[in-house]
Amino acid sequence: MQRHLCHDCSKTYAEKSPLLVPGSWYARDVHRCAIDLWQHTGTSLRKAAEWLRSILGKQERWQKWHPLEEEREKTCHLAASTVHRWLDKAGAEAQESVEGQLEGLAQGKQLGTDGLWARLRGGEERVVLMLVDSVSGLIWPPVVAAGEQGRESWARLFERAAEAGLSLGAIEAVTSDGANALRGYLQEVLSWVHQQRCVWHLWQNLGKKLPSPAPEGEDGDQVRGELVALIHGVLDAESYKEAETCLAALKAHQSGEEIWKFLNVHLDAALMHLLDCHRGLIRVSPEWCWRDFRQRLSRGRNHGSDERQERAALVWAIYRNFTPAQRRSEHKRHYRHPGQSALEVAGHPPEKVSYLDALGV
Repeated sequence: MQRHLCHDCSKTYAEKSPLLVPGSWYARDVHRCAIDLWQHTGTSLRKAAEWLRSILGKQERWQKWHPLEEEREKTCHLAASTVHRWLDKAGAEAQESVEGQLEGLAQGKQLGTDGLWARLRGGEERVVLMLVDSVSGLIWPPVVAAGEQGRESWARLFERAAEAGLSLGAIEAVTSDGANALRGYLQEVLSWVHQQRCVWHLWQNLGKKLPSPAPEGEDGDQVRGELVALIHGVLDAESYKEAETCLAALKAHQSGEEIWKFLNVHLDAALMHLLDCHRGLIRVSPEWCWRDFRQRLSRGRNHGSDERQERAALVWAIYRNFTPAQRRSEHKRHYRHPGQSALEVAGHPPEKVSYLDALGV
């Protein structure tokens, strides 16, 4: 928007209000409210549009909030497709800003990676891959891929992070699930990087190998309890020697051979955090980052293509980096940096700048 200089007070001014959006029937604050309503509350585009129509036009749900008022004629016709267009425009801005987006921020040497499957509008499934700094919680720009089993998908994820400012040579360890393609990529391209297997995913696999809980009155639960205790002894060991002792006991157990074979293969990767150079390495992949993404009603159904899904994921990543963690701890969850955003922990607090400002909404 063109601005002019006042010779009397030396201040600049515009003849048009900055709240007006060229070519739009709705003001800038409506655009910002719509995107934030979709992003922050995790609602669908349809419900976000319905909520805004109710407030702007005092119609639809407004009548439920004010039952004594006379019913008004519908004057606001904001559609979900319009909100989607605004969101995709913000995503395009995020996509254009990937190069150097997080350059200059403090970078940890330990990262975590994970993927979340989403179903697009046409029924096709895609996976959103992300890379997270294990210290600050900073999310590097994610990518959308057809699957996790191709090295190309992981290569694209790390290449995009490098484009955004990540120094690949400074990475020392990555915490992840058991994706073979990721392990192959690290061995081939980032051979100096150690992979820590996610303990949560290991337990998911081990749970299928444990005997089923016995009916009341039978002693099957005792066997299950013994195996669980030995698995804990291996995965939660404070030294490699202690883990090998529990692993040997698991092998000698009458029902532990199958579990022993599984853990024996993954032992080194499961205990990578015990190395002196990896003290403090997290043992769980960043599943927690998907918390608000997974709760979203529209998760992937609002997006009809890979490109739109990826642009929405880029908006979500910027939102997460700007949003501070809640100060109050929950019953089963504690926050490493309560009240601080990932950008603030990384050394660049956003102050009064919001993610909507960063996206140019």
